[in-house]
Amino acid sequence: MQKQILTSGSSQLSLRVYDTPTPARASVVIGGAMGVRQDYYAPFAEWLSGQGFRVTTFDYRGSGDSLPDTADGGLRGFQADLMDWASDYEAVVDSAKAALPQAPLYLLGHSLGAQLPGFLKNQSKVDGLLSVAAGSGYWRDNAPQLKRMVLYFWYVLVPVATRLFGYFPGRKLKKVGDVPAGVMMQWRKWCLDPQYSVGAEGDSARRSYGGVTFPVLALSITDDELMTWRGTQNLINLYVNAPRVFERISPKDLAVKRIGHFGFFREQFAQTLWPRTAQSLERMGLPALMPDAVASMTV
Repeated sequence: MQKQILTSGSSQLSLRVYDTPTPARASVVIGGAMGVRQDYYAPFAEWLSGQGFRVTTFDYRGSGDSLPDTADGGLRGFQADLMDWASDYEAVVDSAKAALPQAPLYLLGHSLGAQLPGFLKNQSKVDGLLSVAAGSGYWRDNAPQLKRMVLYFWYVLVPVATRLFGYFPGRKLKKVGDVPAGVMMQWRKWCLDPQYSVGAEGDSARRSYGGVTFPVLALSITDDELMTWRGTQNLINLYVNAPRVFERISPKDLAVKRIGHFGFFREQFAQTLWPRTAQSLERMGLPALMPDAVASMTV
């Protein structure tokens, strides 16, 4: 079911809700990666709803189905930054919680979707975060193949293209996707800071991340072409007061050649990785999920 909600600043946000065929045991809000439309998560969301979870996906303002209502649907001059995207996340959490107020609510964050929960103002409505292929975007934490070109990206391509077009034209450049100027330039600031978001945004951000007490389970992909194991640890450890568990997923565990940064949500893993998602969400409420544990994922 597709629906629209209004967020702070009266921006219209597009959501899709995947209801369960039986009474739902929990709600799951999927927070997407930078430049990735909610369409990408549709097969996974539909599968997860079949396992008894009410799933909500959404597009951040200025992206996907939440593009501004202009004659050409363009982003030139569109005002939005990452704090606005965090507000979008909050609005979706509010909507999902209102629909099932008595059920647990979990976040499933892919990349950026596991970074923004540190800024949520309604953290008390969240019962856990499952982080998939997420890490600090600080450039020294990037995977080696990305690190070779990332300084050119941040110091030349991003500022020049964003200034020229009035937004970051990622589709034309085949990098990231079309992103509002404010989002891209703030993300640039984060990625050039050794402490990523909390370093760039200061004490208020550190306090906000520190306010998270729900459990965080981080799945790190060994052949991720963007994120490293160190980057995953550096991001998740920003949630300093949350119970944290880290798991590593290797393609060889699944007898496949590749998973990568985006592969987790592809249908080829419907019989392997996806069932582990339901199990991981169920584990969120268990007292055995203790801080700073490190595990290897086996299938």
